[in-house]
Amino acid sequence: MRFQRSFSKAPWEQMVAYCRALRADHMIFVTGTTALGERGEVVGPGDAYAQTRHCLEIIDTSLRELGADLTCVVRTRMFVTDIARWEEYGRAHRDCFAHHPPATTMVEISRLIHPDMLIEIEADAIVPADAEKS
Repeated sequence: MRFQRSFSKAPWEQMVAYCRALRADHMIFVTGTTALGERGEVVGPGDAYAQTRHCLEIIDTSLRELGADLTCVVRTRMFVTDIARWEEYGRAHRDCFAHHPPATTMVEISRLIHPDMLIEIEADAIVPADAEKS
């Protein structure tokens, strides 16, 4: 089995020893992704839609580094700090996946690593054999 890894600039990657995404043959597993900006700031504090979109943009970038994109996603898991805002998270998810909806889960949790973070998203993808780019 061949492994490829994608890393971001998140400070926790080295501290905890993980990668943003890992490809194992045709499967890609994207680690929990939060709305962290280039300078380490939380993108869209208080804005559930903006944070969800930013998470999915980061996930898409990681997938593209490994030869896939959001159309290859088969499952997402959304960990949210306020389930009452499910429509905001859901609208952003729909905007990215309307034409190729994955299986998904949304679960409320007590908090994330930074108090301004509202959502963390994991994703699993499968790269079709005819889409091999690497």
